[in-house]
Amino acid sequence: MYSKRPQQTIARPAAVSGFGYWSGRDCQVEFRPAPPDAGVVFVRRDLDPPARIPAHVQYRVEAPRRTTLRTPQARVEMVEHILAALFALQIDNCEVWVDAPEMPGCDGSSQPFAAALDSAGIVQQDGWRAQLIVREVTRLGDDESWIEARPVQTPGLSVKYRLDYGRDNPIGRQTLALPVTPDSFRRELARARTFMLKAEADWLQGQGLGLRPTTQDLLVFDADGPIDNPLRYPDECVRHKVLDLVGDLALAGCDLVGHVIANRSGHRLNAEMVRVLLTEGEKLQVRRRSA
Repeated sequence: MYSKRPQQTIARPAAVSGFGYWSGRDCQVEFRPAPPDAGVVFVRRDLDPPARIPAHVQYRVEAPRRTTLRTPQARVEMVEHILAALFALQIDNCEVWVDAPEMPGCDGSSQPFAAALDSAGIVQQDGWRAQLIVREVTRLGDDESWIEARPVQTPGLSVKYRLDYGRDNPIGRQTLALPVTPDSFRRELARARTFMLKAEADWLQGQGLGLRPTTQDLLVFDADGPIDNPLRYPDECVRHKVLDLVGDLALAGCDLVGHVIANRSGHRLNAEMVRVLLTEGEKLQVRRRSA
């Protein structure tokens, strides 16, 4: 039932440059191969000595509208789009070298990171990928915002997300369900971009945040729809919420076997589900492939 797969890394380094949406600061990410069982680790090369931050839920700290990881030495912000690409493309071991606290926003999606990783090539390694298996129904949240994990009878992870901004809102109500595989991620999720309402964007800029991005860099909705930026999918907003969910689930540090349903869930609830599953689920540990 639970088919194991070899661990994987990239064949060669690849880089993505841009600027952080929150800080406006220019930054670069360089993906580098890593050995079996290393996991995904961010490396702040702008610090002396470079600081290492594992991509695991135990290092997550609360931050508005983004996923942030922190150790006593350093932090990295807006990591969810990078983690979604690594997790969905099944790149298990990778060093992510960065020269700033915030990751590049690029076009608001995971596509630039997925394209860079694909260009680097993906290679198998001598070790099986660990799996976290959902054994019972687990639900967190309240009536308005919740997330639930359910057992499945087939291998792999599938997700369903319900987005609800109300019938009179330009975003409206959207639902998406799909299995999370490398192909489905490339086809259905990677290109879906960050979005917000114009009132939210105006408020953030009034606080001195997000001053550099424009409506060409992400989706900003007014009463008539996205401003100066056509949709890539009719339901692009819910697709991006699924992308964010996948990035947060990556903080388990292993494959997930189960079905996750989310209703208006955000980064905090997504991460809390990972913590609960790591405590209550069944984790099948990595063993050497030669064993």
